[in-house]
Amino acid sequence: MKIHILDDWFDTLHTLASYERLAGHDVKIWNDHTEDLDVLSGRLAEAEVLVLFRERTPITDELLARLPNLKLISQRSVYPHVDVHACTTHKVLLCSNMHSGTPSIAASELTFALILASARQLPQQMASLKAGTWQMGVGQTLAGRTLGLYGYGRIAGQVAGYAKAFGMNVVWWGSEAGRARAADDGANVAKDRETFFSESDFVSLHVRLTPDTRGIISAEDLNLMKPSATLVNTSRSGLIAPGALEKALAAGRPGRLALDVFDQEPLTDINDPVISHASVISTPHIGYVTEDELDMQFADIYDQINAYADGKPIHMINPEVWPDES
Repeated sequence: MKIHILDDWFDTLHTLASYERLAGHDVKIWNDHTEDLDVLSGRLAEAEVLVLFRERTPITDELLARLPNLKLISQRSVYPHVDVHACTTHKVLLCSNMHSGTPSIAASELTFALILASARQLPQQMASLKAGTWQMGVGQTLAGRTLGLYGYGRIAGQVAGYAKAFGMNVVWWGSEAGRARAADDGANVAKDRETFFSESDFVSLHVRLTPDTRGIISAEDLNLMKPSATLVNTSRSGLIAPGALEKALAAGRPGRLALDVFDQEPLTDINDPVISHASVISTPHIGYVTEDELDMQFADIYDQINAYADGKPIHMINPEVWPDES
């Protein structure tokens, strides 16, 4: 099959062991990024299979209408960037392994790395050293401090394990159902939302972005946090209400932000008021960007392609596109 892979920015995929699963297929990998409809549709004109690199390129009705040869889109995890209805209209099958039983170790590790970096002021201390001014401030010890985890899921559970190894107190909050599961498991659930935000030294968000969770973290929530506290977000920027981060930075509550996700990605404006603020540690959405994580993710994506080629597609999101021959 003619397979096109989008947005492999660092030409990584062909170096991974999983790439061998595409042997026998005609594969084209695109290493740059474009959302120009004319350019994109021209590149993909002959594609029978489109492989998506997470959420880097939106798949719209307008694009699909220009790709008459496309039969399959193969990707992994959630798909807010894909117009599923348009896929069905254009008879394009979307397959996505939701990996419901697999924690993202890479995202969990980055989350805790940001907690450590914020507590010990690592970027600021490094900049101070390189500027010839030696130390610039006094950091925080993690042991004995409280980590608030918003969302009772797989990644948060992994982060909780790291926190406990460092001697931190872990407290939970989230949806009513999530809090009930946490309580049933014997976890420490905050007595109320206000207590969760006001008593945590670090709050880390671990919730999927859906219409119900968009803007779930308000400016009022953040204003409850201590001036010495840090908000960490490695999930999705849309979880935080518009303008809430700017208000938090202006109020100094919380005193620090550690962010891996942004409303606009790629974010290349060095004067952005959030990432340019001295109290913000930021990374360019690298939570999942490790060789190990990508190898695991794309193995699933390639398996979906081979299953389709064998006439037995798996992880179908819009199965009505696939003819039922039973």
